[in-house]
Amino acid sequence: MNRRVAVLSDIHGVLPALEAVLAEPDVQAADRIVLTGDIAAGPLPVETLDLLDSLGERALWISGNADRELVQAEPPADPVSAWAAGRLRPEQTRRLASLPAVAELDIDGLGRVLFCHATPRDDEEIVLVDSRAARWAEVMAGVGQEIGTVVCGHTHMPYARIAHGRMIVNPGSVGMPYGRPGAHWALLGPGVELRRTPYDYAAATARIAAESAFPDAAEWADTYVHARDSAEDAVAVFGPLDGRGT
Repeated sequence: MNRRVAVLSDIHGVLPALEAVLAEPDVQAADRIVLTGDIAAGPLPVETLDLLDSLGERALWISGNADRELVQAEPPADPVSAWAAGRLRPEQTRRLASLPAVAELDIDGLGRVLFCHATPRDDEEIVLVDSRAARWAEVMAGVGQEIGTVVCGHTHMPYARIAHGRMIVNPGSVGMPYGRPGAHWALLGPGVELRRTPYDYAAATARIAAESAFPDAAEWADTYVHARDSAEDAVAVFGPLDGRGT
């Protein structure tokens, strides 16, 4: 049984944000660190993977859609992902290709917890905090009764809610938050805590611009490190994709 588990999702190769979260005392003290996908598709992919690799067996890695796209034969459509795919070392590509889509842990106070990227059945499906009850029933239909908590990422907006008797947790995004800047993550056990780690956004933006060879690194970092996209903008884009209009 794990007493405390830190959940980091959607890091997207933003190394300064990851460093800030890993420096948190509660993350350093956690029994496990779960990475719920979209780990390296961003401006500092190699460096991000190297830092996470240094965590050893304490880290539990799960694949996200962006990780899958980095290692597929066809180049990703997203410019930064296409660039990042070409930067990875062979062993990093192999590791991302081997990651599981879901994983489970027993956590003190929560019991059996399932971790995934978007939903338990698909790494790109959209569910939001205000998705309708029928949508939650649909995407959780294959989850066993022994699972009392499901942790997912993908939409880069943190929330915790109850749906059909289960706790659903989205820790938000470490590297590409929507709504407000900061590295968002979650701490599990014995309850659920949504956390946000502030860091020096101007310094991080400058560092990414200086250290990344991605041609648009400065503009990319300014947009995502400073969270220029509001949560309302994100919901306007994602909302129709959860089937709420059908």
